[in-house]
Amino acid sequence: HGLALRREDTRDLPHARELAREAAGAGEIVLALSGDGLLGALADALRDVPGATLGILPGGRGNDLARVLGMPDDAIAACAAFASGVPRALDLGVVLAGSAEQRGDSYVGIASAGFDSDANRIANEAPAWLGGQVYAYGALRALVSWRPARFEIELDPPGGERHSFSGYSIAAANSRAYGGGMNLAPDALLDDGLLEIVAVKRVSKLRFLLNLPKVFAGTHVLLENVLVFRAAEVAISADRPFVLYADGDPIGELPLRVRAERGAVNMIVPAGADAAPFGSAPTTGG
Repeated sequence: HGLALRREDTRDLPHARELAREAAGAGEIVLALSGDGLLGALADALRDVPGATLGILPGGRGNDLARVLGMPDDAIAACAAFASGVPRALDLGVVLAGSAEQRGDSYVGIASAGFDSDANRIANEAPAWLGGQVYAYGALRALVSWRPARFEIELDPPGGERHSFSGYSIAAANSRAYGGGMNLAPDALLDDGLLEIVAVKRVSKLRFLLNLPKVFAGTHVLLENVLVFRAAEVAISADRPFVLYADGDPIGELPLRVRAERGAVNMIVPAGADAAPFGSAPTTGG
């Protein structure tokens, strides 16, 4: 395809962010061989860099965003898809913390807290040989010691619709999938300026476990204990401390707000890819 490639190895996330900003500032496309966590960090780093464009080659354990975008799992096919891809302006979820609503980190996929906080922590501490099964492992381990929490959310605060429930988790989804193929928010769009808010209310642990496979198909949203809302911003609090995880990494602590930032990052997606995660046509060019 006649593309020139310059390789950079990263030491850690701060170094990756620095390299990405430098490359984008020089007019280069930033191509990450990564999973969702590194991709989210790079998108966050590039959100204020004019003209920055980001691409991904699946290289993590979950690779949920790459899958949602239509990138092939095969490395050679993914390279070809990137080389012939087109840019799209994608939203980011942005964490707002403190009374001053200080703008914090952003993410590309799904941010969640509650049961998911425990499951993510366990998954991140799990041995690498578990591979993509690490998320199922984290969920099963977390379920053993889980006790229900009370969550409160306010949609489009201040003055928005309020909901309070006892249950498992609350999520603010910019994309539709997380956890290695779990379609938590099957109707979420990456470019509509809105978040899908998914609340999982209290049921028995056995019922929760039996319903878990439905998340992979996205049919869990039909269950009575699953509530789905749509909002540009959501305020989230709980009756005990929880870490908010996004793209597999900790991103804040409750209480906090999360806001959709429309068109915050340009990403290369396969030409002619499934339009399901998007609400508009791709950007001209490529």
